Amino acid sequence: MLTALNVTKTFDGTKALDNVCFNIEDGCVYGLVGSNGSGKSTLLRLISGVYKPDGGTVGVDGVATFNNPALKNEIAFLGDTPYFLPQSNLKEMAHFYGSMYSGFDTDTYRRLLTVFPLDENARLSTFSKGMARQAALILMLSCRPRYLLLDEAFDGLDVVMRKTLSNIIIEYTQKYSTTVIIASHNLREIEDMCDHISLLHGGRLITSGGIDEVREKVHKIQAAFETVPSDDAFSGLDVMKIERSGSVIQLVVRGDKERITGYVEAMSPKFFECIDVSLEEAFIYELEVLGYDVKSIEE
Repeated sequence: MLTALNVTKTFDGTKALDNVCFNIEDGCVYGLVGSNGSGKSTLLRLISGVYKPDGGTVGVDGVATFNNPALKNEIAFLGDTPYFLPQSNLKEMAHFYGSMYSGFDTDTYRRLLTVFPLDENARLSTFSKGMARQAALILMLSCRPRYLLLDEAFDGLDVVMRKTLSNIIIEYTQKYSTTVIIASHNLREIEDMCDHISLLHGGRLITSGGIDEVREKVHKIQAAFETVPSDDAFSGLDVMKIERSGSVIQLVVRGDKERITGYVEAMSPKFFECIDVSLEEAFIYELEVLGYDVKSIEE
């Protein structure tokens, strides 16, 4: 299990992560979603051992990853900008990774070359952004890591390659029990493949859990009243947002659906309904409460 306990990281006096805690079970696909600058990339670098936390601990099975070559051998991290040795081609990079990772599998590398049709002898400096991303994915996946960390995994990939990568990620978790952690500002790209998901904002973990669990924390209520109640009438609920239009009130509320429904029905509305929200809507409402411009995650 991968764990983080009270993890804090500061750059030039600014907290990139502030007291973040989570547990990630082995063999799952875990999504990290958040506004731009929320700390997603920093968190991946801490998990991989590139950074050392200023406070708290992060590691696997109670062992810290920083300054731990044996544990890093089980972690493959692909940042938002792939790095290759100068003037190298994919074949040379495969040899390099093979010398660094004990689990590097040549058969996997050859198979992936048929999935991502790249010329392994061409200089990587000549590749487009999408081709460079594919090359980096081939190398990461060929390492057959226990933990695969992907920062903006689908950036630069076309629709076909995005679907291909999604299928490969699911295959790896099922066949090799690989734990895949994907950081993205675009929830739509990763929602369908994730088992669990977390929302980061301003360096803090806002909410997390299973896909259905996170979605079902937030509910949208519409009700019409003969005499419209004041906002104070809903003080017994965890109201995130309230809007009025004549005799109709629309609420966005956190909490147990049955309790919320019973609370509103006890106020004898003329009309009442509880509308399910999508996962994206649930995250948008959470960010609106924090005063964030939701356009940054609706791209």
